[in-house]
Amino acid sequence: MTTPSPLHDAPLLDIRDLRTQFGFGPATVNAVQGVDLRIAPGEIVGLVGESGSGKSVLALSIMRLIQKPGRIAGGKILFDGRDVLAMSARDLGRWRGRDIGIIFQQPQGCLNPVRRIGWQVAEPLRQQERLSRKGAWDGAVALLRSVGIPAPEQKALAYPHQLSGGQAQRVMIAIALALRPRLLIADEPTTALDVTIQAQILELLRDSCRHAGTSLLLVTHDLGVVARLADRVAVMYAGRIVEDGPVATMLDHPAHPYARGLLRAAPRLGQSVGERLQDIPGGIPDLSRPTAGCAFAPRCGRRASLALARCREEMPPLDPVAPGHRLRCWAAPDATGDGP
Repeated sequence: MTTPSPLHDAPLLDIRDLRTQFGFGPATVNAVQGVDLRIAPGEIVGLVGESGSGKSVLALSIMRLIQKPGRIAGGKILFDGRDVLAMSARDLGRWRGRDIGIIFQQPQGCLNPVRRIGWQVAEPLRQQERLSRKGAWDGAVALLRSVGIPAPEQKALAYPHQLSGGQAQRVMIAIALALRPRLLIADEPTTALDVTIQAQILELLRDSCRHAGTSLLLVTHDLGVVARLADRVAVMYAGRIVEDGPVATMLDHPAHPYARGLLRAAPRLGQSVGERLQDIPGGIPDLSRPTAGCAFAPRCGRRASLALARCREEMPPLDPVAPGHRLRCWAAPDATGDGP
């Protein structure tokens, strides 16, 4: 399959200068700060960063699921040219499920504990496809079979507490894919699962999206997950995209010091037993306190003395450095530059 180019093809999702805030006055937290991100039809994009970097808030913002006191404070979210922020509640209801779906990291908490699994999968088919009860039930069983649920006719009669974590996540994938959405957002979909089940779920997500031509935004802190699935990677730090590019470029030659730090902090194949990972000193800044310069500057290990003052005083733009590759850094390195 040819990977689409987000910079040249018409995007399915086009996010422009998106800003999401929580609270009011001096305590306002700027969780998403001017994010620009494009996802092309059929493309799998990994969104990576530490906890608190704004990944999940961005995912919820795209779906317009931000709850008060949170709010989308500015920017645009265009889906196939339609302005999502201008949609009525009725249009949003039709758009969610049919055109865009989401999978959360805690499947057991998202399933209704007192309804049988089959009816929870059948519900979107009944509401959106106007199927009969039998038609929706048969469709639900077929979906459960397609995501690898064993004995789907019997499992459809089960309640959520009777499923394993891996089975519950498969059910959530079945619900998300029920209406064949054009874009699927998966927010840390394998965090609560053991390693073997994680691999199965990731393969299921990849194969299901490739088969249906569905675009996927995979939100994760795990670069191994990204390496397995993604066409392109966007790195988020303190509410901003600091680098994005093709997966091979981002894993082999990341340019931003934060992206390099994430890569060095991840376990790697062939690592010796007892070898310590290289963590990134410090932590994500307080997002209620505006920063004039680069938010990563206090943690950056670069010794670029000429750039240091500018890094602390002026926010770098997210500029193209190569075809399909963007970087937010004043001390833009080459592939062999020093990192944290």
